[in-house]
Amino acid sequence: MMREREICPCCSCSAEQELLYVVNGWLITRCRTCGAGRSRGNGFDAKTYYGEAYFKGGHNDGYFDYGESEPVLRAEFKRLARDLAAVVRPGSRLLEVGCAYGYFLREAGQYFETVGIEISDAAVEVCNAAGLTNVLCGTLDSIGVADVGMFDAVVMLDVIEHLENPLGDLRKLAGLLRPNGILFLTTGDFSSCLARFIGPRWRLMTPPQHQWFFTPQALRSLSHQCGLEVESVHHRGKRVPLALALFQVKRMLGLTRLGVPAFFNEIGVPVNLFDAMQVTIRKRIDRPEVVN
Repeated sequence: MMREREICPCCSCSAEQELLYVVNGWLITRCRTCGAGRSRGNGFDAKTYYGEAYFKGGHNDGYFDYGESEPVLRAEFKRLARDLAAVVRPGSRLLEVGCAYGYFLREAGQYFETVGIEISDAAVEVCNAAGLTNVLCGTLDSIGVADVGMFDAVVMLDVIEHLENPLGDLRKLAGLLRPNGILFLTTGDFSSCLARFIGPRWRLMTPPQHQWFFTPQALRSLSHQCGLEVESVHHRGKRVPLALALFQVKRMLGLTRLGVPAFFNEIGVPVNLFDAMQVTIRKRIDRPEVVN
């Protein structure tokens, strides 16, 4: 079954959108050119959805307990901040979009002057209480250059798939980046073997919160439209809280009554299913892309 032809925001082609399946009452379609997937439906209020419950196990597709997982999460973010400091001059300005409780910002603050943007009022309160007064509550639509200034690096960790308008938002971020600035993001890989094999039961197939499902080709095309160039794409593993991993397995298998011990939040386990990407994108630079 196909939908009508339309312009794909990722690759700008006019192609039929393939209907793959229905998940949580939302249609999941895929561009036949770049492979980007999209959730289609009505009635999603992001501001309400990403409240306190999202971070404390109130949604099956959210976090089990983000706050109690702080040590594991910060250890992983420390590695990412160190890697970013190797390619972005220390002392530079860094913006994180969708900074949650500010754990990455605290680690990145060792190297950069940091600013955060977060849609969740509850999460911003946690940030402010921890001394991160440089975290603004809102979205890229509500916060402009005059509010935040220009940056040498922008970070989005598992955020771009939540955006309603990734093309528009990437254009805004490109406008906030200085020449040669870095946009670093992580997101799922919709073209991965696991995503294709599991289909509607893929761990990241969680509409309506995940509104887009990207491929490396889709991100290259999307970036190019914004005056940006993908510099590298890596499928690297990371350490995640054991409680979160089991929480996701419960949802995938429909085991809603199975409990998860709270102390599992403090245990980090290495995971690499090769279905998630770490992508480095640079403003106005011409270098070959590395994919592995």
